[in-house]
Amino acid sequence: MIRDSFPAPAEDSPAPRGFDPEVVERTILQLAAACGADRTLAPADVAQAVAPPESWQRALPQVRRSAVALAEAGRLLIYRKGKVIDPAELRGVYRLGLPRDD
Repeated sequence: MIRDSFPAPAEDSPAPRGFDPEVVERTILQLAAACGADRTLAPADVAQAVAPPESWQRALPQVRRSAVALAEAGRLLIYRKGKVIDPAELRGVYRLGLPRDD
């Protein structure tokens, strides 16, 4: 799993109330780069990389917001059913990937 490549949060760190959008965006781009342009990334992988194991689901809304912001800036692609979608129309299950240099 991708989470294993990131350090665990400190034991004494409090449970997060919110997730820093810059950290989430940076993590999305790092994980997408690690996957390469030919593979996609699940939002859950990003959430698990930025949040404690017992509460990673709480990071999913920020992952979605950050993914939309990156896609609108042209730095990320959002896929639904294997096809690139407009970030404004994001709903349901999706995956993330880097733009290709085709």
